[in-house]
Amino acid sequence: MERTIYREIKATQSLWTLGIILAALIAAAGLSVLYVEHNGHAVTGMNNQIVWGLPHVFAIFLIVAASGALNVASIASVFNNKAYKPLSRLSGVLAISLLVGGLLVLVLDLGRPDRLLVAMTTFNFTSIFTWNILLYTGFMAIVAVYLWVQMDRSVHPKYTKPAGLVAFVWRLILTTGTGSIFGWLVARPGYDAAIMAPLFISMSFALGLSVFILVLMTLFRMDGRNISDALLKRLGNLLALFVAAVLYFTAVQHFTNLYATEHSGIETFILSEGGVYTTLFWGVQIVIGSLLPMALIYGGTPAAAGTRAALASVLVIVGGLAQLYVIIVGGQAYPLEIFPGYEVSSSFFDGEIANYSPSVYELALGVGGVAIALIATGVAAKVLRILPTNLEDKNLEG
Repeated sequence: MERTIYREIKATQSLWTLGIILAALIAAAGLSVLYVEHNGHAVTGMNNQIVWGLPHVFAIFLIVAASGALNVASIASVFNNKAYKPLSRLSGVLAISLLVGGLLVLVLDLGRPDRLLVAMTTFNFTSIFTWNILLYTGFMAIVAVYLWVQMDRSVHPKYTKPAGLVAFVWRLILTTGTGSIFGWLVARPGYDAAIMAPLFISMSFALGLSVFILVLMTLFRMDGRNISDALLKRLGNLLALFVAAVLYFTAVQHFTNLYATEHSGIETFILSEGGVYTTLFWGVQIVIGSLLPMALIYGGTPAAAGTRAALASVLVIVGGLAQLYVIIVGGQAYPLEIFPGYEVSSSFFDGEIANYSPSVYELALGVGGVAIALIATGVAAKVLRILPTNLEDKNLEG
């Protein structure tokens, strides 16, 4: 094995082009924020029934993926898999960048971002949102220390595993907290389930690794660096395993709800009578985002491992966004059961399926959060030595 050497990426023309595109998306998001703040949330598709819309789907996606992106570093340090060690630095940087992008979407969608100061200085420990603020800020601090330990050779050998273990445990708690936002909302039949916590943890593994694979391949190819097909195949196989775990917990969630009579209504709505939500669940989440990626990864020739891993990653991301849309928006669209066993009808849309059509402003804000995460990762790769110069087979162990 040759010694792993880390170098900054070069400012190539393709990198500049990608940076300009991402900057344009961020500018569009900024204009959308100003327009919505000036005109009110009435210009979006959100209403009194759907208060968490498309921006929240992107925000939760980025937050969940941030936890999963750190999984590569955890495998290297906590589980001592040496083949993943050259990827650990990028894993940490991407995790922080994704979390920042997701939190910015949430803050800017508030309409009054300055109100975040109230949430940061006034704590209500009976609220899961207060706990999540502490978990998110703690995650960024812990991963920053974890990165420093990896990059400083004077402390690297001794403290990498303890720092990695703390980061690993913290991100599991963080994703549990994110899933608990929905699992603890007993008023919504589509949310009220303890399985939400392990479901979100498995989703974080799949979505985070998908984003990591795409970012890794993009940065390496833009800078003309070599990456092993065997490594990409290994990452692809790991992705397929995580996707299978998401399928398992999704099946447990829906079978449990079908068994419980009180949740039969929401299950009928999601699985068969929900229109766009049913289509997203079966067509996009299950077929496109789960079954097809596993078929791609476990089929084909080893020579095409990189292409199959990249395509599977794109499909998993699409399926993950669909799954979050069904959970977040679909769970709100189904009416609240204020009086169980009775039909409720009023002029306030009680007992009715809520309508929601995302606006272009919401889409721009969500995509802008993704662009912020990606451009932050690119800038870090340009100014910090987080990428190895070579990931060919002879440079990998394990």
